[in-house]
Amino acid sequence: MAVVRDRRLPHLNLTLELPDTGATADCRLRFALPPLLPPCSMSSAFSSASASASAATPPSAEFRFSDFEKIRVLGHGNGGTVYKVRHRRTAALYALKVVNTDAADVSLRRQVYREVDILRRAVDSDHVIRFHAVVPTSSGDVALLLEHMDGGSLDVLLRRRGRPFPEPALAAIARQALLGLAELHSRQIVHRDIKPANLLINAAGEVKIADFGVGKVLRRSLDPCDSYVGTCAYMSPERFDPVSHGGDYDPYAADVWSLGLAVLELHRGHFPLLPEGARPDWAALMVAICFGEAACAVPEGAASGEFRGFIECCLQKESGKRWSVAELLGHPFVAGADRVDSERALRDLLLEGSDES
Repeated sequence: MAVVRDRRLPHLNLTLELPDTGATADCRLRFALPPLLPPCSMSSAFSSASASASAATPPSAEFRFSDFEKIRVLGHGNGGTVYKVRHRRTAALYALKVVNTDAADVSLRRQVYREVDILRRAVDSDHVIRFHAVVPTSSGDVALLLEHMDGGSLDVLLRRRGRPFPEPALAAIARQALLGLAELHSRQIVHRDIKPANLLINAAGEVKIADFGVGKVLRRSLDPCDSYVGTCAYMSPERFDPVSHGGDYDPYAADVWSLGLAVLELHRGHFPLLPEGARPDWAALMVAICFGEAACAVPEGAASGEFRGFIECCLQKESGKRWSVAELLGHPFVAGADRVDSERALRDLLLEGSDES
């Protein structure tokens, strides 16, 4: 706790609603960002931001904002609104993320540039949301054309269903999310905000990682990485206090913690580190994460030994003891599950949630 005090974090009087009726509340504590790219046109700025991508983006058709018909709002957050849209000529469905990039908001513009860079790098990943194009707008806002996932987020599905997910479905979710993280980490990309709201699903039962607004590309193996970004509730202990929980902050291990906590939440039906319906402030969350017993949130008899073991491997307080993504893909809960049965259970769960909406 002294370490957190020494960092002189800004005073916060923030209430987080868990679970929330909309997007999970974010607590974004940021250090100063370096200067933004020199002023330039929006299109050239995005070109500069993604010029160093490891893989070139496949050529795509030119899109105009007027090419799309807005159907409904899918969500809000981080200065933007996500719409379900239909391409007027082809009738293809997409998600269009429109971000108001006020010229005075340097951090938001940098966040959008970074998200585009990451999405371009991960364009061929099967378990990461697909990026199609940056669509110019007459208002100066930035619109990102993304793959539409018709099942929505796992957070919305959980609330719509009104009760926890069964273990076979969780095994399929964990496997696919781990494959997504494996693809990202192999490209030196860390997400830093894994949670049910950022795991999307489609009718085929495919789970994909979305929303890279606070993600980062690590230029070197030990590249320093800001700890205080993302959603407070899903931050790992070392992001609050690296000295007491494993020394140097390992962003890859932090993604593993967040995924384990997200899977545990889907199993419990509510945020698992606090009593159901609790409305903690930032300090209460920090205490629950750093000093609570996350693995004990699954009582014996309430889950299989394989599931309990998987959660324990994800939620080790010391980052160095946490299993890696590759190791977790070989864990009995994931590798030992019948893939056909688990993916069928996930599709059934999606249909069930749709029936109850």
